[in-house]
Amino acid sequence: MSERGYLSKNDFGITQQEDTPVSMRIQVSNATVKALQNRLQQAYRKDDVRLVRRTTVLIDLLVHHVPVAVLGERWGLSPACLYAWQKAFMLCGMDSLIYRHGGGRPEKLTPRQKKRLVALIEAGPLVVGFETACWNSVLIRVLIWREFGVLSNRHYVCTLLHNVGFSFPKARFVSDHLDAAKRLAWLEEKWPTIFRAAKHRKGLILFEDEASFAQWGSLSYPWARCGRQPEVPTSGKRKGSKVFGAIAYFSGRLFYQGIEGRFNSENYQTCLQVIMDHTTEHLFLIHDGARYHTSASTQAFLAAHSDRITEHPLPSYSPDDHPIEYLWRNTKKRATHNKYFKEFAALTVSVDKALAYFALHPDTVLGLFGRYREESGLELKQVA
Repeated sequence: MSERGYLSKNDFGITQQEDTPVSMRIQVSNATVKALQNRLQQAYRKDDVRLVRRTTVLIDLLVHHVPVAVLGERWGLSPACLYAWQKAFMLCGMDSLIYRHGGGRPEKLTPRQKKRLVALIEAGPLVVGFETACWNSVLIRVLIWREFGVLSNRHYVCTLLHNVGFSFPKARFVSDHLDAAKRLAWLEEKWPTIFRAAKHRKGLILFEDEASFAQWGSLSYPWARCGRQPEVPTSGKRKGSKVFGAIAYFSGRLFYQGIEGRFNSENYQTCLQVIMDHTTEHLFLIHDGARYHTSASTQAFLAAHSDRITEHPLPSYSPDDHPIEYLWRNTKKRATHNKYFKEFAALTVSVDKALAYFALHPDTVLGLFGRYREESGLELKQVA
């Protein structure tokens, strides 16, 4: 074989029968056989299915002398295709074993440019000079033009973003008062301390919070005919079913109590008293900084029951660190999503039914803590 990969006369030994001029047997040299086998291994490593097939066919045809009819049936190829592969190999050698771009428009961005684009998008619009918190296709078109000099249409941008791993979720609000340092200290220092203390005293870690479920219901994303927006009737009444709740970290046990009127220090203390009446363990109470949690009255109540309750406030504005938030979301899915409550009593029955389900299925509640541990970056083995 020549240095450029083409076959020389010495690479083949061709014999031909006198009575059948079109039938010939090609003998390839050992160097050519070895080169074909190496190319086949490369194709396997690259997971190039087309090249694996073509190289395998040529090895069977030229080295093992498998009949064209057998190969055609085995691979589903026509004799014309097989002879064309053989001819190309005889003329161009290993250079024939390359599949080039099969047509269509070439990519507008190179792989390196795509990698750069992904980094810019992940940095966020504010970092790269746009006055908004989220990306849309128009801004990304501007970004591509500004960075790479490529003018793209909206449909190309959407396809490109999908291909490089982006989706189109709904945005959410986060407080601008978040203290990242305090949240990190809670997760890495405070939480492990609470966990060890609760294990040592065989106590209950309770994540407590409150929720209000509106009589006008809540909406989710149902299936519907294209172009038709689903409609859910609503009374428009702003009354809500209010609930105190607490979930136990180790067992998944749920404590909840519905109230009438507004949340305040008095009914919060009543809820804590009910929990103490139904438990014997020491309670490690984790709650947020709501006014009725931090009021003088509640602090006096906690001090009076310090033999049963130890308070651990969460950092301000940190709902993501509160696993009971996931319980409220799932309760809304079961109780109020896309439902109509003409009477307030129907709402309270639906909410009670959903909460009763979670009270009877602690394993489901424990699943919420699994997600909490995953999002906080903590595992039990790290703090045990």
